[in-house]
Amino acid sequence: MRLPVLRTIPSHRSRPHDAEAREKCGVFGVWAHQSPARLAYSALVALQHRGQESAGIVATDGRVLERRAEMGLVSNAVPPPDLDTLDTHANSRPSIPGGAIGHNRYSTTGASASNNAQPFLGHFKGGQVAIGHNGNLVNARELRDELERAGHGFHTSSDTEAILQLLAHYSSDDGSQDPLASALARLRGAFSLVFLFSDRLEAARDPWGWRPLVVGRLPDGSPVVTSETVALDVIGAEFVREVEPGEIVTLSDDGVSSRRFADASAPLAHCIFEHVYFASPATRLFGQTVQMVRERFGERLAQEAPVENADLVIPMPDSGRSAATGFARASATPYREAIIPNRYVGRTFIKPTKEERATAVRLKLNIISELVEGQTCVVVDDSVVRGTTTRAKMDQLRAAGAREIHLRISCPPIRHPCFFGIDFAERTQLVAHERSVEEIRSLLGVDSLAYLSLDGMLDCVAMPSLGRENYCAACFSGTYPIEVPNGLSKESLTSC
Repeated sequence: MRLPVLRTIPSHRSRPHDAEAREKCGVFGVWAHQSPARLAYSALVALQHRGQESAGIVATDGRVLERRAEMGLVSNAVPPPDLDTLDTHANSRPSIPGGAIGHNRYSTTGASASNNAQPFLGHFKGGQVAIGHNGNLVNARELRDELERAGHGFHTSSDTEAILQLLAHYSSDDGSQDPLASALARLRGAFSLVFLFSDRLEAARDPWGWRPLVVGRLPDGSPVVTSETVALDVIGAEFVREVEPGEIVTLSDDGVSSRRFADASAPLAHCIFEHVYFASPATRLFGQTVQMVRERFGERLAQEAPVENADLVIPMPDSGRSAATGFARASATPYREAIIPNRYVGRTFIKPTKEERATAVRLKLNIISELVEGQTCVVVDDSVVRGTTTRAKMDQLRAAGAREIHLRISCPPIRHPCFFGIDFAERTQLVAHERSVEEIRSLLGVDSLAYLSLDGMLDCVAMPSLGRENYCAACFSGTYPIEVPNGLSKESLTSC
């Protein structure tokens, strides 16, 4: 058996880490298109909010895979000359265009290094394969140990490589009729995956449906798969359907087909934080448009935690805007954009010392003092994780002359780590860990603080076809939909 040999483009660049919640990853795939790499590039730009650490595209001409990946934003990682090379390669078969997959990454616990940039490219008994992954596996360590004992060598710190190694294992002489399905059936946790083989593209979603993955169709009939529907809008594709939990969808010269690697008996565990923060407001997620859900969060928050005699509702840019719109509407309070973000400061511009963090916040946000001076302000944000940058933001408002600051958060307190694809801190680093709301209020330096209740949040997403029980809210409740191994910590996870 030939074990996977993972190829990466060397880089010595790295990015500092933000102190708050980070996005996970975005994936995309297209088959039978004349410019698959350029299409993947456009889709990845649309998904840039899901990952800003590295990006990559792999293309096939139906026989050989070609890869480009680097650290940084999509525009840096895959420049125009590389797109030309990839598209030329994908069209090397006369009149039969190939396909491509793309990935942008924001690591949760795997190292921020070029050898972890995806898609990964490897070899196995069945030929070449590339993989892009959105999610986290809770049994990655167990699988890695098992495969290493069997002689498989690992080249990265990402749990995604374990999937490639499993595929190689089940493609050996063990009699498996469907190596990919056999490999996926061994995985525990969250995964939305795209695989590019020489002659086909396969997309798969975990049995619990943690992360989104959808199928679309371009006007020329070319099928696509992607993390969010916003990417379909950008490339001019129509939404066809979601990839079902436990399903593998195949795109090839023969068209689109599907099969299951897991039955439909597993309870759903859609990530509620996709609606709170991750996904684009323009995305239709789990059957609902994210903007509408977030506005409902704000409306419910205004009902649960009103502020008497408030002068204005201020959104915390950018992710607090949707909920602030709902809060202002429900409370009949003027909505004002009094906090202006600097678009030219990276979202990861957070430094290690207190002074550097304060400078970073001042660079990222400007307060319009004429709007807030002497006013009773309701500030609406989507979440508070560690609280360090939130405190700096509130200090800025106070310095600008705000008379009162009432902070409203459109989700419950985050008290528990996530093992399924959200880069929250360890439990002891979460500002809500073993602190009451009053203690958090004092720490953040605001006049009042209120969170949306768990019941209120779940009420806002519940539909007749998808009940509140079908969402994972473990970061708030501590109740995990599947068993998390004893002793598992954020440091012991290796993620994409």
